[in-house]
Amino acid sequence: MINRYAAVAAPVGGLLLGVLDFVWIKYVPFPFGGLGNSLAVWAVAGFLFTYWSRWGWARGVAAAVVMLVVAVPSYYLAAMVIQHDDAANMYNSVALIWMGFAVIAGVVFGGAGIAARTPGRWRTAAQAMPAAVMFAEAALVSRRIGADDRGLEPLWAALIDVVLGVLLTVLVAATWRQRLTALLLAVPLGVAGFALMSAARFG
Repeated sequence: MINRYAAVAAPVGGLLLGVLDFVWIKYVPFPFGGLGNSLAVWAVAGFLFTYWSRWGWARGVAAAVVMLVVAVPSYYLAAMVIQHDDAANMYNSVALIWMGFAVIAGVVFGGAGIAARTPGRWRTAAQAMPAAVMFAEAALVSRRIGADDRGLEPLWAALIDVVLGVLLTVLVAATWRQRLTALLLAVPLGVAGFALMSAARFG
């Protein structure tokens, strides 16, 4: 039963994530609409997908990878249906690159979601991962403040990322001590994430 559930939940979850993400970007106004075009939000989706499941390591990580990979062509499928974009976008080189990043995010954040609910030495560090990636993205976004005639617009997006990072930590950690520790750990982890995302030319 659990095996069948994972096999269904992963592709269905990916389809919903991709389609709803495009709809969010298209119809939700700034600054909240920007969350749809967010690598951090997709990473957190992979984290929560395994955090709320009861799958083991291999099945959980595999399910997170499948969900995030399926979400990529699903996003472009929604774009094709809603605004008549080219169907080739679902499998062109850009889509394949995003699928590659989806595999990495599924392994890292899917694994972190499992570790965050598993007692052990890595539990608190894993609970810090959602905040860390949101903080990293906030730092990337904040670099655009005052650039390209955007004024303070990126500041609002960065603040939303930070607030969501804090709220996610409150959600996934069981006690206030764990939450405080996880938030403290999220800062150096976020710095590392910022460096990696900058190197990969995000933001």
